[in-house]
Amino acid sequence: MDVFEERRGKLRAVAYRVLGTMTDAEDVVQEAWLRWNGVDPATVEDPTAYLVTVTTRLAIDRLRSARAARVSYVGPWLPEPVPTGGDLADDLALADTVSSAMLLVLESLSPLERAVFVLREAFGYSHGEIARILDRSEESVRQTAKRARDHVDAKRRRYETDPATRRRATTSFMEACAGGDLAALMGVLAPDVALVCDGGGLAPAPRKTVHGMELVARALVTFAGRMPEDPSIEYAEVNGGPAIVVRSGRTAAAVVTLYLVDGAVAEIHLVSNPEKLGAV
Repeated sequence: MDVFEERRGKLRAVAYRVLGTMTDAEDVVQEAWLRWNGVDPATVEDPTAYLVTVTTRLAIDRLRSARAARVSYVGPWLPEPVPTGGDLADDLALADTVSSAMLLVLESLSPLERAVFVLREAFGYSHGEIARILDRSEESVRQTAKRARDHVDAKRRRYETDPATRRRATTSFMEACAGGDLAALMGVLAPDVALVCDGGGLAPAPRKTVHGMELVARALVTFAGRMPEDPSIEYAEVNGGPAIVVRSGRTAAAVVTLYLVDGAVAEIHLVSNPEKLGAV
């Protein structure tokens, strides 16, 4: 296999975690491929280190410009849902770092902090290796890594990670929604549940996060009553965990991901922006 193609999956996984959108990640990986084709491979001692360096630096630059665009985004912004397995999340640790809940927390880091966190926590690079990738001193990287780690620990909420528990909750949730059963739906929701909807101004969605069991349940029943033309529902592995994909024919119309605390649904991410559903 071609040297670049052997590493494409890893480069895509790094770029997606830094950027939060697969569209941008694929653009960055393509740019890295162009850079690779402009050098003589015989002069590159470690192709993986070279390509991860190029991809990470490109992703940081892309994130800086993307952040400016997100200031004017309509409604809440959520990461782009992507099917996972293989190169994106092949174990529980990697799955956690690609969850939409974690990626949302990473949005509060600076681009440099985010890149350091991703390389360190998701891919296990040493401080010295990250310093070489980012052309920083090792001590500077060590400080940035600690600052990012402390920030993430302070902001993240610990959710249920057991796949079987999440799948059961997802099934119960969907059955209650599909049946329009408000009482059954409230029975699977935590009292302080939050519903975050990303329609991007291109699909009907609340412009603010909805809080509280009753308000969230009513919003979901309303959403379930507005199914698209030729609807179907399927379960899929998205962002490292079970998710509900609502389709209109063969086209994805929405992706719903649940996050649990003590067995109850504590946070719901619903992405209906059609520009973010290409991967599913």
